[in-house]
Amino acid sequence: MNTVSYNREAWNQQSIRGSEWCTPVSSEEIESARKGDWKVILTPNKAVPKAWFGDLPGKALLCLASGGGQQAPILSAAGAKVTSFDNSDEQLAKDLLVAKRDGLEITAKQGDMADLSAFPDSSFDLIFHPVSNVFVESVLPVWKECFRVLKPNGRLLSGFMNPAFFLFDHDELENAGEPVVKYSIPYSDKSDLPPEKLEKIQRDKIAYEFGHSLQDQIGGQTAAGFVIADLYEDDWSDEASPLNKYFRINMATLAIKLEVPQVI
Repeated sequence: MNTVSYNREAWNQQSIRGSEWCTPVSSEEIESARKGDWKVILTPNKAVPKAWFGDLPGKALLCLASGGGQQAPILSAAGAKVTSFDNSDEQLAKDLLVAKRDGLEITAKQGDMADLSAFPDSSFDLIFHPVSNVFVESVLPVWKECFRVLKPNGRLLSGFMNPAFFLFDHDELENAGEPVVKYSIPYSDKSDLPPEKLEKIQRDKIAYEFGHSLQDQIGGQTAAGFVIADLYEDDWSDEASPLNKYFRINMATLAIKLEVPQVI
């Protein structure tokens, strides 16, 4: 089974089991968003600055790999015309559940974030892409496709993992308490984990993860044609990872598809 198919099933199982990323927002949060009181996250904790969205109402917005009944419904209630595109059928179902419950209009499509061929060029004003490219083997096609489907002057709001997170064996870190570098970047569960750990991931239906270099995460966006307009870092929690006390595990960027000739 290839990575896309395997991770689709793994995320379907995680969504069924439930987690903080698979719990739909409440009707009260939707009602607040309709009144202009809303926030969404690209990373675990920090709210995305509203300035990153520009004038949101009426804008065509693609929620990319962010299913789960959270960001897409909030952004729809805030006035955007939302399409949710996710690899997981169960995560998309939660977006549609909230939409039906609270009278929102959300279009849901299942697919691979690295293949947006379901959409014509220049389809969207905004793309909202929270931490999720950790689940694709190469992030470069994701950036290229985002650039293609955005309108000129469109905005890409992305969250992703600090690649340093993948340098360490997290089981050993939990046991020993001190980080020891074991892996290199780029990192792949499929090629870097010892067979017994990979087999356990597969038995437990846990999604494969991949650690991309900053050159691919940030340089990949500029190589696709984007201009990086802003960036912030975010922590996680000590419960989520002992590495939280050493460095910011997540970061987010605002990239713009400017209507200017590309400079090499």
